[in-house]
Amino acid sequence: MRFIFERDTWQEIFGSIRKNKVRTVITVIGVLWGIFVYIALSGATKGLDNGFEREFQGIANNSMFVWTQQTSMPYEGFKIGRPVQLKLDDVEELRDKLPDIQFIAPRNVKGIFGGTPPQVSRGMKTGSYTAFADYPEIDKIFKKKIYEGGRFLNESDINKERRVCVIGERVRNDLFDRNEDPIGSYIKVDNVSFQVIGIYKKSENIDFEGDNSLMMPYTTYRKMFNTGDNVGLLAIAAYDEADIVALEKDVKRMLKRKHKVHPDDERAFGSFNLGEAFAKMFGFAKGLNFLSLFVGLATIIAGVIAIGNILLISVKERTRELGVRRALGATPGEVRGQILLESVFLTIVAGILGIILGAFVLAIINVMTQGSSGFPYTNPTVPIPYIFVALFVMVALGTLIGLIPAQRAVSIKPIDALREE
Repeated sequence: MRFIFERDTWQEIFGSIRKNKVRTVITVIGVLWGIFVYIALSGATKGLDNGFEREFQGIANNSMFVWTQQTSMPYEGFKIGRPVQLKLDDVEELRDKLPDIQFIAPRNVKGIFGGTPPQVSRGMKTGSYTAFADYPEIDKIFKKKIYEGGRFLNESDINKERRVCVIGERVRNDLFDRNEDPIGSYIKVDNVSFQVIGIYKKSENIDFEGDNSLMMPYTTYRKMFNTGDNVGLLAIAAYDEADIVALEKDVKRMLKRKHKVHPDDERAFGSFNLGEAFAKMFGFAKGLNFLSLFVGLATIIAGVIAIGNILLISVKERTRELGVRRALGATPGEVRGQILLESVFLTIVAGILGIILGAFVLAIINVMTQGSSGFPYTNPTVPIPYIFVALFVMVALGTLIGLIPAQRAVSIKPIDALREE
């Protein structure tokens, strides 16, 4: 290995490169393009992953909504078009019989598909806002960002039927002065006084309630609007390892049996499966990641093969020179080592240039996408270990492909090389 640090070795390598400048540059570009493609595509895919995580931060990925509609098939004496009504005891039955359910929260709403919104007022200021009846579990399924100093609903609010509420930013802005702290203040909902215990921030991503709503304890809402045991919809979150699609079918099957709905009736219960939608989006990102790995590796292999080809040409052109070196006492190991060193050197140079170019492009993409809204994309990066692994693979391939011209150089007999014209 001593020859690696000898000046003559590097002079011969650079001399060979100078003799084949155009071919060498083209070959290096081919190799650097491979790692550049890998870094650019992997970084872009990571940016998409980060964007999805940002968009859906605070939302249980394995979650869904279930609500009732009207039957589309007669069953057990009931006619077609019968409205179905969810009940509170449905919640307990589903929780007890479906172990894949992690959280389940019944909800009622007044103002969105639920009749006239209540009138909310404070002093001379008034407005119509959507009112939600909630349990604390809803915050575990769809996390709300509460302003400092406030809080969300808790079990004590439910058990004591407290007249408290969490209001959205728009409600705060409409009913309170800019510098006024609403926490602890009172507002009237249909002339019933409620204490404001929290203000939730408007979500920049998925937002089911909007910022023009208020949330109150389910028990308080039930007593105030006389809804009894009726439930408007169910928000359900499954454990991460659970099959959310299968769970959706199980939930509907149980509800159909309990409410005497035909097993084949697909219209009696509506649903929106967020978990399935998330799985498709994350699957798309994983597919892009695999594509970037495949394309990058294929391009790297093609570039490394090109290095092998150019070294074969170099060995052919240097046949007489190699013969002279062998005649003067150069060992096969020294000749082989020089060719391998040239292959590895070109591979490392191309790899470093490709990494620099890829990082530069990702930096540009990051600057261009910062502050963008409506598109799930942020911080396109590639983990450092992945870059080192890619570079190591390149060097390993460069070494393997360099064995071909190296063995060709070693196989040249000195006497035959000296006869070469």
